[in-house]
Amino acid sequence: MYDNVLVLSDVVVGRNTWIGPGCLLDGSGGGLEIGDWCSISAGVQIYTHNTVNRSISLGAKPVDYAPTKIGHGVYIGPNAVIQMGVTVGDRAVIGANSLVNRDIPPGAKAFGSPARLFGTEASRPKSARPDE
Repeated sequence: MYDNVLVLSDVVVGRNTWIGPGCLLDGSGGGLEIGDWCSISAGVQIYTHNTVNRSISLGAKPVDYAPTKIGHGVYIGPNAVIQMGVTVGDRAVIGANSLVNRDIPPGAKAFGSPARLFGTEASRPKSARPDE
């Protein structure tokens, strides 16, 4: 993890996970969990809260909170934003500059704003590594 990553509150990061420069990891809304062997690229923002309802209600409504989970072996491209309450399944790939506002199933490839699904792990070529 680079020294300019902002980590807020309850964030748990698994083994062998790389977190690039300029990331924001927000665990203030019930916790953020990131699995093993993930690559979180530069500028990624992962949230567990938002202030939309509080702002548009002029403070009459509270801040919304929900835990967020990133599975094992997930790749998140540069400058992607993962919104509160989202679960990204194991071995999913999130494209650069994507806005992830709903759950992404294991092995899926998703990109865009908002992120849409484009294939699954079953459609990927097999690894060249003999141990997989």
